[in-house]
Amino acid sequence: MKVAVLGATGLVGREMLKVMEQRNFAVDELIPLASERSAGKTLEFGGSQHTVYAVSDEYFKGVDVALFSAGGSISKRWAPVAAAAGAIVIDNSSAWRMDPAVPLVVPEVNPDDIKLNKGIIANPNCSTIQAVVTLYPLHVKFGLNYAAFSTYQSVSGTGREALLTLESGSRSILEGRVPSPQMVYPHPIAFDLLPHIGAFDSDGMTEEEWKMVRESQKIMHLPDLRVSCTTVRAPVFRGHGESIIARFDSPVTPEEARALLKDAPGVVVQDDPANSVYPRPRYCEGKDPVFVGRIRRDTGMENALAMWVVSDNLRKGAALNAVQIAELL
Repeated sequence: MKVAVLGATGLVGREMLKVMEQRNFAVDELIPLASERSAGKTLEFGGSQHTVYAVSDEYFKGVDVALFSAGGSISKRWAPVAAAAGAIVIDNSSAWRMDPAVPLVVPEVNPDDIKLNKGIIANPNCSTIQAVVTLYPLHVKFGLNYAAFSTYQSVSGTGREALLTLESGSRSILEGRVPSPQMVYPHPIAFDLLPHIGAFDSDGMTEEEWKMVRESQKIMHLPDLRVSCTTVRAPVFRGHGESIIARFDSPVTPEEARALLKDAPGVVVQDDPANSVYPRPRYCEGKDPVFVGRIRRDTGMENALAMWVVSDNLRKGAALNAVQIAELL
């Protein structure tokens, strides 16, 4: 198996390499690709050092699977090139997710959609993945008709520079200094919350919010699903939290939901609030599952549950989901 990783030096690219090693993914030849700026660097994989190449047509020849995590514009440019060379591209950007000809896949939810690929498979948004992994098993039994998401998303979802920004800004505030101006976010993120992930449209919705709405509908094959969403960047290094309210066609109790989710693939139930047991980003860091807790009746609607869902956005929210798709291929 010849595998290319585009964006190999980024946070998600490095996590992809780590996940492939940990899961013993069958890589006979690895082709790490990145921008001209990163060309010549070396990465360790499988016990040996691999040189990073600047992406170009020649490096996709003979590639079986190409994992992309290099941004939407790069994917638009290079995914068709890799697919034309015979590779199947698994793309982590938003470039192809809503293309009707491109399957958008979460293996625990819609694995059969992989068969519809024409050379490109889209990896969903990190926040969408953990939401649908939790909601889909409940939908199968009770019929999901409405979901409301409020997210608390870590800065690692923005990239390495955002991690450094949070660290330096936190030190500045703790030392009594004003955080240095930075371009990652419109305001310093340290000790603050920014309800601003992506550009705002004329209705006041952000790009990230529309991703969660539309991707949830596409992945679960529920085009009429009603979704409300507010996405927020939080001063957390790694791991996204989500408050979810879900309404169903049939009555459902918290006890039924817990029992169902305990057997659901990719889900771990942590739900004993009386003993302070519930999902936390610090706990989920470096772990594969989606963790769910605080499962309770919603106080505002019939046939509805409220819950708290946490997952490592660099693993199940990005790298792990992509590698799982490659394993199914």
